[in-house]
This record gives sequence, C-alpha cells and structure tokens, in this order.
Amino acid sequence: MTVNYQYVNTDISETLSAFTEEKLSKLSNRYEFLISAAVKFKHDDNFHNKGKICDIELSLPGPRLFATSNEANYEVAVRETIKDLERQLKKRKEVYKVY
Repeated sequence: MTVNYQYVNTDISETLSAFTEEKLSKLSNRYEFLISAAVKFKHDDNFHNKGKICDIELSLPGPRLFATSNEANYEVAVRETIKDLERQLKKRKEVYKVY
C-alpha cells in the first residue's frame, strides 16, 4: 500500500510519518484489498485546546473510505482516525465475503 503525506500549516515530521506508516501497515496486513492512503495533517488555531487534525482517505475497490479527527496532538489524532477507519473496514469486509 502506498501512502502519500500532506502537511498543511505545520512542519514536516519524519517521526510522525513513521508512526502513521506503522499504524497503517497493521491495517494493510489485516485488509489485503487496500490500495493506497492519503494522509493530511493540518493545524488549526481556531481550536484552543485542540487543533491538530488528521485526515486519512483510504483507496480500495468500491467507494473510498474517509475519517478525520481533531485532538490535542497528532499521535492521538492518528490513533482515533485509524480506529474510525478500522470500524468502516470491518463493515466493508463483510460485503466482500464469498459464500
């Protein structure tokens, strides 16, 4: 699975990219039909105690899956976003089961 990163209003972080890559590789191993992921990290000053936003869009057969979360730091935002995507992938995998 290929992963594309985009940083908006924030500095590029190799450790954050590696952390996200590790979490996404677990999803990729569990769900072999994933093609690619587009990850966008944004910083929004309008939220006082939050503002670190992580958007992930997964490309797979059928409609794409999208999840976003707004947390106090990027690592928590990545975990929450992947948790939401995993919930959506479980529903999608039930559709692909062959009887």
